[in-house]
Amino acid sequence: MVRSYKTEAGQGIDMAAFKVEGMSCQHCVAAVTHSIHKIDATAQVQVDLEHGRVVVASTGTIDALKEVIDEAGYTVVSTKAV
Repeated sequence: MVRSYKTEAGQGIDMAAFKVEGMSCQHCVAAVTHSIHKIDATAQVQVDLEHGRVVVASTGTIDALKEVIDEAGYTVVSTKAV
C-alpha cells in the first residue's frame, strides 16, 4: 500500500519509490525531476544515483509517474510503496 498524506486543500499525496536504470549523472537527476514536475509541479522528488532509486511524493498516479520517467529515457524496473 502506498502511504498517503493530505495537503491543506485535502488532496492526497502518495509516496512511491522507483528502481530506475540508466541514470548516471546530475543531468539524469534534472531530466527525471523535470519530467515528474510536468505532471505535478509540486511533487517532491529525491534521486539516489548510486542506488538507482527515485522517491516521489506526488498527487500523480504511480502509473503516470512511471510513464513520464520512461518517456524521459530511463527504465523503471520496479515500484515500491514507501
